[in-house]
Amino acid sequence: QVQVVESGGGLVEAGGSLTLSCAASRRFSTLNALGWYRQPPGKQRELVADILSGGDTNYADSVKGRFSISRDNAKTTVNLQMNNLTAEDTAVYYCNIQYFSGQYKGDYWGQGTQVTVSS
Repeated sequence: QVQVVESGGGLVEAGGSLTLSCAASRRFSTLNALGWYRQPPGKQRELVADILSGGDTNYADSVKGRFSISRDNAKTTVNLQMNNLTAEDTAVYYCNIQYFSGQYKGDYWGQGTQVTVSS
């Protein structure tokens, strides 16, 4: 069973920064997208940012210019640098790892890490 572990969440004041890290317990021969999602209180889970195998990135409009995603394929890790945080960034943040195994495409989720931004 693969474990996906996030770290780096916590309480920060508005305008501050946090870096979230995510690591899988094993390497994958073929990785697809690695991403971060979040679920604010009382809302649906939403994509924050993802990074494709070739390095292309996608960001939610609300975080463009403030957040930066990076990955290390050799270690199956993905990080999210979050700057200029606002109260609207308060959410549980989840890491998602997508992989290919032959013709099968699967993914794993982390357990989530809480980010709370005080205004």
